[in-house]
Amino acid sequence: MNTKLRYLGLLAVLPLFTMVLTTDYVMEVDALKSRGSDAPGRVGASSFGPATKNIVCGDRLCSEYPGGRAGFEARKAPIEEEKEETMEEKMMEDTMKITEEAMEEKMIDESMLGSVLRLSRANVPATIPLHQGYYNGEPVYFIITDSSDPKHAEIITQNQGWNVELAPLLANAPKEALSTTYMFTNGVDGDGVHGFQGEVLTSTPAQPDVYSALASHVHVTWNKDTTSVLTSEEEILAAADADDVTLSELEVVLNMPQIVWPDGQMMVKEDKTLTDETPYGGGQVLDINTDDMTVTFIAHRGWGPDGRTIYYIVTDATPSGPAGMMGVTPVTSSASLIANSAAVDLFQFKNGIKGSGPLGFQAGISASAIGNENYSPMWRIFMIGWNDPDSAPLLQTIDDINFYREAGLISVDIARPMDSDHIVNCPFIDPFQ
Repeated sequence: MNTKLRYLGLLAVLPLFTMVLTTDYVMEVDALKSRGSDAPGRVGASSFGPATKNIVCGDRLCSEYPGGRAGFEARKAPIEEEKEETMEEKMMEDTMKITEEAMEEKMIDESMLGSVLRLSRANVPATIPLHQGYYNGEPVYFIITDSSDPKHAEIITQNQGWNVELAPLLANAPKEALSTTYMFTNGVDGDGVHGFQGEVLTSTPAQPDVYSALASHVHVTWNKDTTSVLTSEEEILAAADADDVTLSELEVVLNMPQIVWPDGQMMVKEDKTLTDETPYGGGQVLDINTDDMTVTFIAHRGWGPDGRTIYYIVTDATPSGPAGMMGVTPVTSSASLIANSAAVDLFQFKNGIKGSGPLGFQAGISASAIGNENYSPMWRIFMIGWNDPDSAPLLQTIDDINFYREAGLISVDIARPMDSDHIVNCPFIDPFQ
């Protein structure tokens, strides 16, 4: 019998056992109270004076019992001890019998204890507002999830009605990991970040060697009143050469994953029914609606560094193998972040407790979270392997990882699928906003 179940059975018996032990004590006290004015002021061994004749000993008055109260107690003790022991054993047997029957009826399934981590709401939908911009004169739809600059995070959050998270580390990203986006500060009114025409982008996922969701940006300011809309980098540079606009480079990096681009879009998952066991692969997008200007991602549940719940979406990755498995955009330039502080560590599991993680085991643990100074949406992936997977407990914090690594019970290695640097764009979000 499982030790946990025996312990639970004993806990069920204890209240009844206690009731049996206290019954005679209550009878005795009630009898003492019935003595009226003859009773002494303190109940105890020295209380049995002349009024002993009025105390009940079993089924008669103690004064009628051979040897009085003392005789009754001497004879009662071994009988009561045997009776109590017999009652406890019987109750324990009955409890164990009930528990065994419940197990046989699969009311308790021991095989599931400690073998599968069933997180509630492990996968939930997250609807995010779309923005429309331009690439070479054609429309592009994208989202904005993170900003290295608090002012831009606040402005975009207010304009789109959805939180843009502050990620200061993005400012450290090398140029080779960035694309360029032009943002307009005046001119034709529109749905752009600053309330004017849509942004102009310099690459799309159709150019995987140069595309990046991380965008440095340039402010475009018209030097005169205009009704013109510029829809390509070539048009903007020509306007600058003609002194029609002024270009200002900013030390600001935004995370702007593209959802729809000319002749392409992110993969949409075929089975849109989400459960806590929904497979990780096959696409991260549930719906793209360019009429309502929204995209719905799957938000995955995991743990922050201190064990608090976090949710994240997946938009792109390098190399192409993991990107294809997850159904996201491959981005070659992200590999330049592997040793850069713009990327942060995220720990996933390759064995141990089965669960909702990307490889089918427990959910991952991040080294930072929203609101932390070291938060970034760009994640450097490490894999945790248990030396004895069958005895793996649940890990929830960075301290847990460090403890078991120092104890020699787990290995922690940087992931190198396809023998390549592995970076994943996983913005942390609040899917319930």
